[in-house]
Amino acid sequence: MGFIADIERQSQSMRQAILAHPFVTGVGDGTLPVEKFKYYVAQDYVYLIDFSRVLALASARAPRLEDMSWFAGLLDETLNIEMALHRSYCEEFGIGAQELEATAASLTTLAYTSFLLKTAHQGSFGELVASLLPCQWGYWEIGDHLSKQGLPKQAPLYAKWIEMYTSEEFAALAHHLRDMTGRIGDEAGPAEKAAMAQAYLTSVRLEHQFWDMAYNLEGLST
Repeated sequence: MGFIADIERQSQSMRQAILAHPFVTGVGDGTLPVEKFKYYVAQDYVYLIDFSRVLALASARAPRLEDMSWFAGLLDETLNIEMALHRSYCEEFGIGAQELEATAASLTTLAYTSFLLKTAHQGSFGELVASLLPCQWGYWEIGDHLSKQGLPKQAPLYAKWIEMYTSEEFAALAHHLRDMTGRIGDEAGPAEKAAMAQAYLTSVRLEHQFWDMAYNLEGLST
């Protein structure tokens, strides 16, 4: 069994739980209360700032020039295109630039980004790559799963979100990172494989907690 098949087998129940999460299903059928989605997109913006720092570290640490170049390209895409689109998207929900920039990270957002940054600084390059996969691939999985059920026509902004993560461009990035993780994992020794698997599984759990955070309006609920 290859490395990717192994870690996906280990994470299958949690990944299925993400697809069945009430936040995700609420986006899919258009019934998610808009205040929960507004909370999510603001926290996701905060997350993307540190995610970009991790991508910069990944580019700097990549042993292969081709991987260095790919992460540099993903960093540029995230900082200069995705985050601009994110700001524009937030405006459609009534979240202005000042409000977005002033958003404080929730405890869950902070836990997730702190884990990624710690892995980027202290883990191996393989651990770093594996820790990023649940976000990149997970969003493609969610988008693919929801799009197959049909877009929520009564909630066009949710439909737009689903389409964003099923675009050819995003799918190509997700598949490339999955292939890179598999290649590094397949070439790694037993100890490195185990460390990469642990980093991957931790990020999967944090992804699930991120959806919980948004659905429960962490820090805002009484």
